[in-house]
Amino acid sequence: MRLKKHTGNMELDCTRNPGYQDEEGVLSAAYTISADPEDTQDDTAEKLDSDEADVYTQVAPYAGMPKEVLLLYSSQARYRVPREILFWLAIAYTLALVALTSTVIALSPRCLSWWQASPVYQVYPRSFKDSNGDGVGDLKGIQEQLHHFQYLNIKTVWISPFYRSPMKDFGYDVEDFRAIDPLFGTMQDFEELLTLMHNKGLKLIMDFIPNHTSDKHRWFKLSQSRDPHYEDYYIWTDCNATVPRPNNWVSVFGNSSWTYDEVRGQCYLHQFLKEQPDLNFRNPHVRQEMIDIIDFWLEKGVDGFRMDAVKHILEATHLRDEPQVDPNKPPESIISEWDLYHDYTTSQLGLHDLLREWRAEMDTYSHEPGKYRFMVTESYDYHEVDKTMMYYGTPLVKESDFPFNFYLLDLPQNTSGLWVKHLVHLWMANMPRGQWPNWVVGNHDKPRLASSAGQTFIRVINMLLLTLPGTPTTYYGEEIGMENINVTESQIQDPAGKYNASASRDPQRSPMQWSGDINSGFNNKTNITWLPVHPNYRNVNVEAQKKDEGSVLAQYRFLNTLHQSELPLHRGWFCFIHADASVFSYLRELDGIDQAFLMVLNFGEESAITDLSSIHELPDELKVLMSTNQVNDGKVLQKSRIRTEAGEGLVIQFSTHTRFNPNHPEQCYISEKACYLGPLSLLYKC
Repeated sequence: MRLKKHTGNMELDCTRNPGYQDEEGVLSAAYTISADPEDTQDDTAEKLDSDEADVYTQVAPYAGMPKEVLLLYSSQARYRVPREILFWLAIAYTLALVALTSTVIALSPRCLSWWQASPVYQVYPRSFKDSNGDGVGDLKGIQEQLHHFQYLNIKTVWISPFYRSPMKDFGYDVEDFRAIDPLFGTMQDFEELLTLMHNKGLKLIMDFIPNHTSDKHRWFKLSQSRDPHYEDYYIWTDCNATVPRPNNWVSVFGNSSWTYDEVRGQCYLHQFLKEQPDLNFRNPHVRQEMIDIIDFWLEKGVDGFRMDAVKHILEATHLRDEPQVDPNKPPESIISEWDLYHDYTTSQLGLHDLLREWRAEMDTYSHEPGKYRFMVTESYDYHEVDKTMMYYGTPLVKESDFPFNFYLLDLPQNTSGLWVKHLVHLWMANMPRGQWPNWVVGNHDKPRLASSAGQTFIRVINMLLLTLPGTPTTYYGEEIGMENINVTESQIQDPAGKYNASASRDPQRSPMQWSGDINSGFNNKTNITWLPVHPNYRNVNVEAQKKDEGSVLAQYRFLNTLHQSELPLHRGWFCFIHADASVFSYLRELDGIDQAFLMVLNFGEESAITDLSSIHELPDELKVLMSTNQVNDGKVLQKSRIRTEAGEGLVIQFSTHTRFNPNHPEQCYISEKACYLGPLSLLYKC
């Protein structure tokens, strides 16, 4: 292109691209475009409107071609048709993708939450780790040992009370619900612990103690003095100062649950220690106070609460005597909670309304992804399992995510496979459909099973705990097989033990055994521990068991990891297949996955041979994935002759295309049914 400048106007002398040809194949002549805009537009319009403009063809489109020429090509079939095909293909692909996504969402089972992903590990803070040498565990001590939870693949930690307290019941008598007791540290220590736990992917559950406060609490002092606002914060009634017993109600710790208060001149109710007066939840101000406390800790980032002693929260207003278990027993001799049927002091009408209020409040903090706030309730209902199941709520109104299941604590009563099956079936058969089970084999109130059931059975109990469906709960030290300590009468710290030495809970609260060092590594600064360390700590400790592939710790870690990584164990079917005087056996399987698991657990006093040849869904030969007796790992067994020693448990992994659960629905349970689509690695509702 050449630029020619003339006086008064400017001309652009343009040569036609040689690629453009007329229909006779002759190159078009050069043409001149005037620099005058109007002339240019007129000339261009004339050329494009003419029939001759239509005869321009192009050997191939090229970058930078004029819009007018590009439009000529875009209307040609060989360009228009592919473009339309691609357009409709894109539409069809988008619609198919939307349909597939909607189908996957509609068919996918509910995702499991963090509280279903691993065991709940209970830390009793006085006994876990002492960081400052005063002989009592503390929050900084817990922080020092967070790596232990990660080593075990534990994701949820429940810490027993660390509120400000006179320690009459070691923290369960709360003086200030919004303060940390100096024995355990400061609020800054707590906030640092919580932040570090969250950074490590750990969740923290706190103890919430709604039934009572300490008698040192500000509310109680104001109620004593009849402050108009606080006068009815507690349960008061007129009584005789010389015989302060308005009725026959008995404390959990023994003797009358009423104490005369000289300041107010009335008796107050305490279903636990006299230093733990019961709150009056029929007072709306008390209800709001407790909701405000829940908000206080949730706003700090706590991940959930264990609701303590919930069945005691409400009492009958009429204050009538409770019926005696033995009607012929003299009323004056009624001093134990076991002497009465607690018709008026537990599980009263309105209790579940309170729990639903708390659940609803916690749900307001659960909207962000991964921030669900967990709630578990504690209620020992013994043979009244139907009362325990009510804490799940209803299909329309939710309460706790699960109530604690304490029935496995009865394992020592009868060492047999039939007894274990009974305890497991008791929960599974009564649990509302679609709910999530839980299993507890130890806590700060009950003797350690390694002592009550025997050290022989600690490994098989852990195997049971970690292969049943649902969320296991592990009390600190169970992962290494800690046992009760012997406590002399002069060493008793527990207030329950001071009433009755045989009822002391100190034996199961001894310091955690970290190593073979001084004080088992619990306190390596001074030679002080609030309770004695078990004398077996030099061999039974975390450090030593980490070096032993066959240790209780190693097996606990392996089973926990297996439970979390294998879908049949994590959320599959649970099916009873055998129980006798020694052995309890069950299957874990998931529809769509060929791999399934068989557990054979010997809770008897001697070796046993189990014949499972009648179970046609099992292959004839079975290979042991793990045995609590390490020498049997990897052994191939015949299903007609599976030998186990006393206290031995087997995890057998096998492959099969035939499922047990469709043909035996009466023996199988599942919380939420799901199937697995192998080619897409997809879980779906089925």
